[in-house]
Amino acid sequence: MSATDEYLLQLIEDNGLVDDDQLSAASEFAIEANSEESLSSLSIKFLKEQGVVDFQVVLQLMAEELNMELIDLNQFESSDEALKRLTKEQALQFRALPLSFNNGELLIAVADPVDFDSIDNLAHILQVSVIQGVADPTEIDERIRLDYNITEDSRMQGFLEDMDDLDVEGVGDLANASEEDAPIIKYVQLLISEAIKRRSSDIHLEPMEKEFRVRYRIDGSLHKMESPPKRLQPAILSRLKLMGDISIAEKRIPQDGRISLTAGGKEIDLRVSTLPTVYGESIVMRILDKESLNLGLPQLGFFSDDQTDFEQIIQSPDGIFLVTGPTGSGKSTTLYTALNCINKPDKKIITVEDPVEYQLSGINQVSVIKEVGMTFSAALRSMLRQAPNIIMVGEIRDKETAEIAVNASLTGHMVFSTLHTNDAASAVTRLVDIGVKPFLVAAALRAALAQRLVRNNCMNCKAPYTPEIKEIQALGIRDDQIAEANFMKGTGCPKCNGNGYRGRIGVFEIFTVNDEIEQMIYEGCSIVDLRRKARDLGMRIMREDGTRKVLAGVTTPNEVLVSTVAAEE
Repeated sequence: MSATDEYLLQLIEDNGLVDDDQLSAASEFAIEANSEESLSSLSIKFLKEQGVVDFQVVLQLMAEELNMELIDLNQFESSDEALKRLTKEQALQFRALPLSFNNGELLIAVADPVDFDSIDNLAHILQVSVIQGVADPTEIDERIRLDYNITEDSRMQGFLEDMDDLDVEGVGDLANASEEDAPIIKYVQLLISEAIKRRSSDIHLEPMEKEFRVRYRIDGSLHKMESPPKRLQPAILSRLKLMGDISIAEKRIPQDGRISLTAGGKEIDLRVSTLPTVYGESIVMRILDKESLNLGLPQLGFFSDDQTDFEQIIQSPDGIFLVTGPTGSGKSTTLYTALNCINKPDKKIITVEDPVEYQLSGINQVSVIKEVGMTFSAALRSMLRQAPNIIMVGEIRDKETAEIAVNASLTGHMVFSTLHTNDAASAVTRLVDIGVKPFLVAAALRAALAQRLVRNNCMNCKAPYTPEIKEIQALGIRDDQIAEANFMKGTGCPKCNGNGYRGRIGVFEIFTVNDEIEQMIYEGCSIVDLRRKARDLGMRIMREDGTRKVLAGVTTPNEVLVSTVAAEE
């Protein structure tokens, strides 16, 4: 699409929509990206993603200069008659989305409207009069995929079709092969780039008896992708192990590795894990995008009242703050965001993690290396001699680590960590079960935050709807709340791949230790009594916080119901 991108870039410059510094920054980004995309395309992408220029204004200018209609695809549904006029292959080839067909004229939105020859060729092939419209190229590609029910990117589909005829013996030496020599390398690169494009958190490659299954985890749910031929399984696994600096010869034991790469101008790390199974090695790659940590507290899902409480807790001069929840509930993201909020030049922050997944600017990070004796407890002892103000321990797993963390909090340090418990109040009993004395827990613990993740309604396609009676009853929504509720649900659009959800936020439960609760912990009161007292003092459980987000139209009742449990009577 370089012709149109060059045209757009010139249009932006001629109309003074950006200054020279912004153009220089876009040009530097394009050069440093070292991508197969054209420099003009990368420059446009930079200006768009950085919010430097209003892309709708640019599209409007292009439509006026080309004497075409500007089309908002969010408000325009393709007719069945129009879709029948263009095959899936033609839509992908010309990047053209048919919109309507009336009186022998086919209205289409094309991603490259400056390429007049292609449109003339398309009109000749279809034997109809073609009218062009201007729309966002990204939205055009997404709508083509959705309207033609294309579950995989066209490049991936075509590549997999080509791989059906690939001779596995002709793959070559994957350790030294160039892209031209090894189609497997191209497939792996495409597999990763497509996962990043779709905002995936994990890539799963799973050997089955008769297939080599590939799945992406997007917003917490697994989505099956087009599978490569089963006979190419060994070659693909070998390529990924090479990239992750994992031994190819060893296939009997689990191994871990790491892949670092640049995609779309962003630095991406992939944590690679292999596991021997009956039908071969299973590989899971966790995608670690550093930009995902640049969140504010509202983006995590905090309402203003909970955000105020949270900010007061993390700014405490000493004590322990724990974030609890199962694996994948966003605990680390919450802690990283908290550290970013309080990361100031007058504070020294040290973290100990297993492993260090995200490198944070201005923070000293230590990685656990058990093989050489660098455990959580050993790292904690050494960290205290570094005179930190704030300490983050990736997870409190044993008595020794817990006791050192508690003692650190009692000697003037603020300690952040995570625990695996089902709710916030259970953090107390978990510490006691590990072996920390109740009177130490009472003195050290400032608060515990329990959380789960629920999917957001897609902002692009969410619309008012009425929940079922059973959903309202399950959430305990009162009649007076229904009257003021703003129930919303995504209807499905290209931006959310048709499922109605895009992105995730947290639902929270904040257990704050005040004088009364501190005394109860000291006396060894049961978790039931602690939870009841916290509720009497105003603590909302996660389901109640989720219900607030349902009433505000942020998510749906089903998301909250499957992620949280109801309050005990």
